[in-house]
Amino acid sequence: MSTLFLRTLREDPVEAELPSHKLLLRAGYVRRVGPGIYSWMPLGMLAVRNVERVVREEMAAIGAQEVQFPALVPREVFERSGRWEDYGDALFRLKDRRDADYLLAPTHEELFTLLVKGEYSSYRDLPVSLFQIQTKYRDEARPRAGVLRAREFVMKDSYSFDVDDAGAERSYRAHRDAYERIFARLGFDYRIVSAVSGAMGGSASEELIAPTPSGEDTFVQCGNCDYAANAEAVEIAGPTRAGGDGPGPATSDSAPGPQRVLDTPGTPTIATLVERLNSMDLGRSFGAADTLKNLVVKTRAPGAADWELLVIGVPGDRDVDMKRVAGQLEPTEVAPAGPDDLAGHPGLVKGYIGPQRLSELGIRFVVDPLVTEGSAWVTGANEADRHALDVVRGRDFFPDGELGAVEVRDGDRCARCGGPLQIARGIELAHVFQLGRKYAEVFDLTVSGADGRPVTVTMGSYGVGITRAVAALAEQTHDDLGLRWPREISPADVHLVATGKGEEPYTAGEQLAAELLSAGLRVLYDDRRGSSAGVKFGDSELLGVPLIVTVGRGLAKGVVEVRDRWSDERVEVPLDGAAAEIVRIAAGQP
Repeated sequence: MSTLFLRTLREDPVEAELPSHKLLLRAGYVRRVGPGIYSWMPLGMLAVRNVERVVREEMAAIGAQEVQFPALVPREVFERSGRWEDYGDALFRLKDRRDADYLLAPTHEELFTLLVKGEYSSYRDLPVSLFQIQTKYRDEARPRAGVLRAREFVMKDSYSFDVDDAGAERSYRAHRDAYERIFARLGFDYRIVSAVSGAMGGSASEELIAPTPSGEDTFVQCGNCDYAANAEAVEIAGPTRAGGDGPGPATSDSAPGPQRVLDTPGTPTIATLVERLNSMDLGRSFGAADTLKNLVVKTRAPGAADWELLVIGVPGDRDVDMKRVAGQLEPTEVAPAGPDDLAGHPGLVKGYIGPQRLSELGIRFVVDPLVTEGSAWVTGANEADRHALDVVRGRDFFPDGELGAVEVRDGDRCARCGGPLQIARGIELAHVFQLGRKYAEVFDLTVSGADGRPVTVTMGSYGVGITRAVAALAEQTHDDLGLRWPREISPADVHLVATGKGEEPYTAGEQLAAELLSAGLRVLYDDRRGSSAGVKFGDSELLGVPLIVTVGRGLAKGVVEVRDRWSDERVEVPLDGAAAEIVRIAAGQP
């Protein structure tokens, strides 16, 4: 450490909020260059390379082969797939000296597809899986949390190519299993959750998420079965019985009466409407769950110049989750509609919008699945100060489709088993997709089948955030003293600290370090002569190596101290034979 390019910090940097961001900066693993842009320092690079090593080993184990693509990609490649427009402002775009357009690639589906198209032509060539570990670029609107949400990051992306769906399913399963081995080896606590495909396209889609209270991703897991999904993809069960305890209006054994319009002056909000309804002697009491709230948003398809209005109907006791809506409609842009957007639609009376006339107004209307077929609601009558009672889906209005839109709550019922759902937070580690034939069709990736006829290749896509994994593991495993790395990712197996007066601790430390290196352990040796014992011990806790070995005061008794950074257990072992004992202890590290 006397020659290591490292400077640790005693205080938390003011710009850092999450523990992982604070600790990676304090421990000298990363340094900030600009918003969402970081340099990796020597110890940080060792951690990153360890993640890469584990990933490469597990990719090789399933027969995947490594390639490398440029980060700089010509515009026409992404234009052909439609993603030059689909990605919107998230792309870094630039021009060369000849005024030709390029981008810094956020992903490489196009180039993987074109590579296989140029090399393979027969079904006998398949299946094949290719991967790369490469720097990616995304112009994040709000880069934050250090390297967890950066504009430049390292990612492993792999793609499988098969002649049919059955082969694609096998490739998908092989990658999914490999990812489970990767994150188990790295020491993660993780969950596999259902996800939406978004701009990537495709059918089956799952994320691997590291649960942590400070995570920016919300996911839901069932307390009764193994169902789990991210917030965008979650399915919620609707009401099940009369007077039911599920979301939405309580169902009734009797059919709802005919729709009728009520005078409800001064009731533009759900709360004012419910208060008014309960004062009108309508023969029953009303709650927010009996009302249908209709939120107006605007959408814009990739490449389109104009926005279009979309109305989303949800039970009145639920809020709309715009992130969930945006995730399901991606790559279409979504934003709340403002007064200027509504000005050209006098038929939309703010506070009194109902679904009854939306079709004739030429405005698309979708409902959350909680607005079930046959359910009756109180909703706007499309006239100021008036609402309609007993407005029934399938009789009085017919939505153009369903869209999971409500914010999920703790205790909502699982759509699979009816058990209670629990909301948790976490960090996305990886995403796996069954892409199908989307990109193969765009780039005409076909091979000759067994019968000589052309077959469109079926693809899968699988990504792991490499630099993100380092920060996510720091987030999940740190303690009050500092970082605390599992052995696979740690920059060393042993942090050896020599401290005390005279030459004896340093002579013994150098000898022990050499013995440990010869035994196959990686050693970070603190041989600094001008640093106090307190500084050295503070750094050993901050840097997070799983075993701390101190050569110091114990030499008077002929022993060294071995401290487990995970359990904080400390044992003294004789200096004579210490290397063999430390090797044995290290073998039991997580």
